[in-house]
Amino acid sequence: MSVSADQAQDIETATTAIETDPPSGAPDAKTRRYDRQLRLWASSGQSALESASILVIGASATATSIIKNLVLPGVGSFTILDPLAVAPADAGNNFFLDGQESIGKNRAQEAVPLLQELNDGVVGKADTRDIKDILATEDGQRWLRDFTLVIAVNTEGETTKRLSQCLWEAGEAAPTLIVVTSAGLISEFYIQFREHHIIESHSESSPSLRIDKPFPALLQHAMSLDFSTMDPTEHGHVPYVIILVRVLEDWKKEHDGTPPKTYAEKQEFKARIRAMKVKQDEENFDEAEAQAYRAWTETTASLPDHVPSDIKALFDDPALAYGQLTIGSPPFLHLLDALKHFVSQPPYTLPLTSTLPDMKADTTNYIHLQKLYKTRAEEEKKIFRGLVRQPVDEGLVDSFVRNCHAVKLMRGKPYGTFDLDQAAIANALAVSPKETVTHLALSALSNIGRQNVSVEALTAEIQRLAGPGVELPEEELDAAVGEVARAPTADLPNVAAFLGGLVAQETIKMITKQYVPVNGYCVADLVDTWTGVVA
Repeated sequence: MSVSADQAQDIETATTAIETDPPSGAPDAKTRRYDRQLRLWASSGQSALESASILVIGASATATSIIKNLVLPGVGSFTILDPLAVAPADAGNNFFLDGQESIGKNRAQEAVPLLQELNDGVVGKADTRDIKDILATEDGQRWLRDFTLVIAVNTEGETTKRLSQCLWEAGEAAPTLIVVTSAGLISEFYIQFREHHIIESHSESSPSLRIDKPFPALLQHAMSLDFSTMDPTEHGHVPYVIILVRVLEDWKKEHDGTPPKTYAEKQEFKARIRAMKVKQDEENFDEAEAQAYRAWTETTASLPDHVPSDIKALFDDPALAYGQLTIGSPPFLHLLDALKHFVSQPPYTLPLTSTLPDMKADTTNYIHLQKLYKTRAEEEKKIFRGLVRQPVDEGLVDSFVRNCHAVKLMRGKPYGTFDLDQAAIANALAVSPKETVTHLALSALSNIGRQNVSVEALTAEIQRLAGPGVELPEEELDAAVGEVARAPTADLPNVAAFLGGLVAQETIKMITKQYVPVNGYCVADLVDTWTGVVA
């Protein structure tokens, strides 16, 4: 039989109850409410979300749609900053206003109560000040920096630039800034951050099973089996990992310790696996043949090829250079430094994970194999822990070791940097013309303002941004400029709903530090229904 997905979890995960469960084992109301999202980002992610404070500048339909998608999963608190009164257009497109009854009243004050009704565990506040006034004082700027994340929706160009500069200059402790711009059926958002560390990237790539470099207990177990005396049932449930380790070890004894290298040798290696079958329908041997590439993945003298290239690149990061790490450096960098030292010594691999994939095996064989990996993983985690030079939370070490095959270190740029780099714009136009032109159209709108917009003014501003010698794609330019000029101030419900989901999703990624966020301008066109990333 095939081991189920539940059985394929590592032992620690499979046997650890949800922290919020009461002693009876029945989930409490909070766990039941957030059950689906706990499966996505676990209790650690939920805790980060519930501790976050969000500032949203503007109470438009798009802004409240973003907030809705943060309130429902349980963000800690949100503040809406908006001095404007509800206009008839707002009452017609914003579901978080009380229709005609809200007209003439402050937008933020009207929206907050209705948003809070979605989740009584979230605190909402309305602030009727103008962002321009807040940015004009040091106290106001300090107030902005106290938030976890700031979302600016359709703010004026100069105001957005001042806000971006204010938060960027605050350094590493500054909140993330997400700038959202929309006009009619096109829109975009940009995430401004200095440095973003991701341990739980939830990569689809699987960690190494060490088939080419089996640890002693795994090798001993594989070599101790006598396939010739097994009964057919037992023979058909030996995990493919054990089969590959055994066949590879036998191969190396006959080939001066080297794995298969040429195409012919690899085919011969697979033939040996097929020859071990005692019945045609032994799926475990079919799996072993399909996974045979794991056996001949060559390694170098120091860094193995199965250390992902992006992980290798992190080891050359200037932050890990001699003398750069200090007590004040982020824990992620200390863990990355320890990983660099770990892979530079035998067995020259990433720390082993106890997580095994689903495979054809019976329960007894699978659990025995899992215990072998679990024991070795604990031994290597202890070695890794000894390489960490500064105190780091044990839970963070566990998470890092478990996910070290796919950790990420992202460094961002201030909002607007791309628009100042004409060489980068020219390159983007050549690679992604429609995405780039759409972005430039929205940038042009922010720069010239939303009043008295014309096709001529937008086109001239786009040409200025791109540079006088750059040829703009005519068809894409006409489409983007035409939509912006047609509806420069329109905040359409369908666009608001779409953006609300996208921006909230990226906000949660930034807060939980799980999954990989968009890096660049995420542009969306609901006329032709496409999205893309620029810069």
